[in-house]
Amino acid sequence: MSLIVGIEFCKVDSNGRFKLPVALKKQIITGDDLRFVIRKSIYDSYLELFTYSDFQQEVERLQKNLNPYDPDAKRLYRRLTQANIIELDSNDRILIPAEQRTTTNINKDVVVVASGKFMEIWDADTYNSIDNDNFDYVASAERLLHNVQNTDCRKED
Repeated sequence: MSLIVGIEFCKVDSNGRFKLPVALKKQIITGDDLRFVIRKSIYDSYLELFTYSDFQQEVERLQKNLNPYDPDAKRLYRRLTQANIIELDSNDRILIPAEQRTTTNINKDVVVVASGKFMEIWDADTYNSIDNDNFDYVASAERLLHNVQNTDCRKED
């Protein structure tokens, strides 16, 4: 599984394509496989972009952990695997399917946020509005990471 880090700001052309930034491409392209999988997030109004191999691993993990006879599990599985396979074109551009652009309000500018194993693709205005919403990161870190050792990089051992 890949580890992807970084944030990039990109322009979307009139056909719904954006150029995959070199800094991100170098982290994820290995060999000749230029396939990606793109899906709408279940959490917020953004898209998730996986390498094809990482998405395969994600599907295998879901199949292993979700009971196929549980109606809620089947529904969740169906939603998490609603995705499109896309490829980089010869100019390193990614085409965002029209339906996914519409449901996430992606028009001209996107923010591509590396999120560890996949990339989040946000409409720039939407991203800026949630990034500036006075979220208390310190309080959330203390509440959610209370059992994790050494989460505060400011403290010395």
